[in-house]
Amino acid sequence: MAFNVATLKTRSLTALIFVVFMLGGLLWNEWSFLALFSLVHFGCWLEFNKILKKIYTKNYLPSLFLGLPYITLPILLLIDLRTNWSGLETSKVAVGIVLPLLIIFSIWINDTMAYLVGSLIGKTPFSPISPKKTWEGTIGGAVLCVLIIGFGFPLLIGRYFNTHLENNCFVIAAICAVFGTIGDLIESKLKRLANIKDSGSIMPGHGGFLDRFDSLLIATPFVWLYLKLFL
Repeated sequence: MAFNVATLKTRSLTALIFVVFMLGGLLWNEWSFLALFSLVHFGCWLEFNKILKKIYTKNYLPSLFLGLPYITLPILLLIDLRTNWSGLETSKVAVGIVLPLLIIFSIWINDTMAYLVGSLIGKTPFSPISPKKTWEGTIGGAVLCVLIIGFGFPLLIGRYFNTHLENNCFVIAAICAVFGTIGDLIESKLKRLANIKDSGSIMPGHGGFLDRFDSLLIATPFVWLYLKLFL
């Protein structure tokens, strides 16, 4: 994948706006979180419906039920992490705030590092489903995600929060990197079947709702399960 400065600038600017908007919804309160992911849920469903129409043309309605485990369940589980895990807090800031941030930051860092590493040294195609992905970018992104989150996130939260999450950051980052990549491939496959480049156009250089949240949709249930079993 060739390194494209103009593309990087466009992606960086829209990503900055996206991050500010996301952090506002994530951190303000539970209602802003609910409003944010209600919007995400609605946007993902609209795009999923559009994609299925292109794939199946006439008889696409039965396949819409796939959106329940693909879109609705992960959003509900993320909301559950935000609203029902506050009992684990040992300081003024609830674990419910930290857990979604940990997942989302892990996915953002994995995506960003995979893009940068792949752009700089990527040569070996990762999958025919997503031709721009390379093994170098995928592995580099995952390794850097685990290291940055594993070492950096406890430093970020440790001074202010005591959430018992520090020893789990490496594992959660790894889960997000692996299943986030799978989520990206699933959405890429859907787009190839529908013969479209992006699921939508809400963010220049980034695509639509599904393009932005495809990794989150697949990673969240596995992080939720890990937390339920081991935290």
